[in-house]
Amino acid sequence: MDPKALLEEAARERGLEVAWAPLEPMAGAEARFRRWLAEGRHGGMAYLERGVAERFYPQSRFPWARSALLLLAPYAYPDPGVPKGGFRVGRVARYAWVRDYHLLLGEELRRLEALAQGLGLPAKGYVDHGPLPERTLAALTGVGWIGKSGMFLSPAFGVHAFIGVLLTPLEVEAPPPHPDRCGRCTRCLTACPTGALLGDGTLDARRCVSYLTVEHRGFIPPALWRGMGEWLLGCDGCTEVCPWGRFGKVWRGFRPEPELAHPDLTEFFRLSGHAFQRKYGGTAFARPGRARMARNALIVLSNLGLGEGLMREAAKDPNPLVRRTALHALHRAGLGVEAFRQDPDPQVRAEALVLLGEAPGAVDLFQNRRESPGPEVKDERA
Repeated sequence: MDPKALLEEAARERGLEVAWAPLEPMAGAEARFRRWLAEGRHGGMAYLERGVAERFYPQSRFPWARSALLLLAPYAYPDPGVPKGGFRVGRVARYAWVRDYHLLLGEELRRLEALAQGLGLPAKGYVDHGPLPERTLAALTGVGWIGKSGMFLSPAFGVHAFIGVLLTPLEVEAPPPHPDRCGRCTRCLTACPTGALLGDGTLDARRCVSYLTVEHRGFIPPALWRGMGEWLLGCDGCTEVCPWGRFGKVWRGFRPEPELAHPDLTEFFRLSGHAFQRKYGGTAFARPGRARMARNALIVLSNLGLGEGLMREAAKDPNPLVRRTALHALHRAGLGVEAFRQDPDPQVRAEALVLLGEAPGAVDLFQNRRESPGPEVKDERA
């Protein structure tokens, strides 16, 4: 059996969808990516600015590379259910219901790397952690297309699929491109709660709920809170309405966990940093970390009108980002924020004085004078 077939068979034996893409010139995709960066639509993800040329020309780093074997791991698994106990409100995006896909797919790629090396072939695997345009390469396989949502869509697995890439020296034929079957459908654009989708297969990360809850490191302005709705981590707004979701499949390597799909919000406020890592290490929650998950939880509680007790608890959190978010959550709920006059962080103190109307030249920190202060907050602590 030839090396190409052996690699394919080894991946399919593990239950993965596979497809090949030639590493042909991707000048058009590179130009679009550079325009997107120049417009600042990547938000605070400065790491995307590095190695742009290398991203679209991997041969500059691996001169032997001629093709990419795409491993597609569908994740249209069902909700594993809500655990008993705890304070479990808000929503977590589907991708985060399992152990970190980078680790799970990374194991499969290491197996294929070893197989390729045993055949005398160099190979290098990536799972969304190196400078490679995964979706562009996926589109070059001919098994699907990049939709208006920016997601890679395919009749073979629907909307939800993680992508792993194995670079190889094998020559492959360029397949015919898959037709764009989004047509006139705009359901994803309409469903985006913050208008982050631009309609051309890209998004403005600065408004994207997934970016705000996962990648954004700092304070989230209250003017954006309403659009974030109930999302604690990530957002499935665009994928939930996509008609191609009916073709969804599940890779057998995934095991959704109730504690990840429906976490106990109190842990984001009460666990130490080390305890948080012990519980959530190796999951998508580890990327934002304890303090940013507490920030996200406060925004969800504010939007739902719940959790006065947790808000007041957060007002004493050791992290200033959490306290700053608690300040605005309490104020938005019409609750007292006088205690923040003595906050140890000068930023939090200054904003408290503004909200109390005691600062000279006070400005509307909600950045939208027409926005209502939010729903009445109920104490629903576990």
